[in-house]
Amino acid sequence: MRKAPVNKTKASPYITPVGHKRLSDELSHLWKVKRPQVTQAVAEAAAMGDRSENADYIYGKKQLRQIDSRVRFLMKRLSELTVVDRTPDDTSTVYFGAWVDLEDDAENVYRYRIVGPDESDAEKGFISIDSPMAKALMRKTEGDEIVVNRPNDNTATFFITSVSYELPHK
Repeated sequence: MRKAPVNKTKASPYITPVGHKRLSDELSHLWKVKRPQVTQAVAEAAAMGDRSENADYIYGKKQLRQIDSRVRFLMKRLSELTVVDRTPDDTSTVYFGAWVDLEDDAENVYRYRIVGPDESDAEKGFISIDSPMAKALMRKTEGDEIVVNRPNDNTATFFITSVSYELPHK
């Protein structure tokens, strides 16, 4: 059986300062706190004898592999990222970091912030710059209409009601 081709499109290398700090803090915690704790637990489990039937040892080794994998990913990704730490000269136009308020044909209101793929979070309204919605929004201004291609060849129309680069007041 053949595997489906994997989408090898590289994620955009942009991140907000808050997103960069979150990834850096995660890397630091894994390397300086979590890994030493798990390494100590594995050493203690190994000292108990037969490793082939020692669940603590086996689980600890699995945890170490997962931690090491995540550490390698974070180190590589952080070295590739560009921190976007300033607002654009034209704050009426949608660029990276913008908060955008939208309204659809049914007068439903949506609020999104365009962020890097490493920090997208649907619950917060953070959408990846690589998403179809963000791609449709880029370089648009308040009052513009956008059409977003959705799965299953569906499209949706939205109207931009505001563009800002301030934190939302909630």
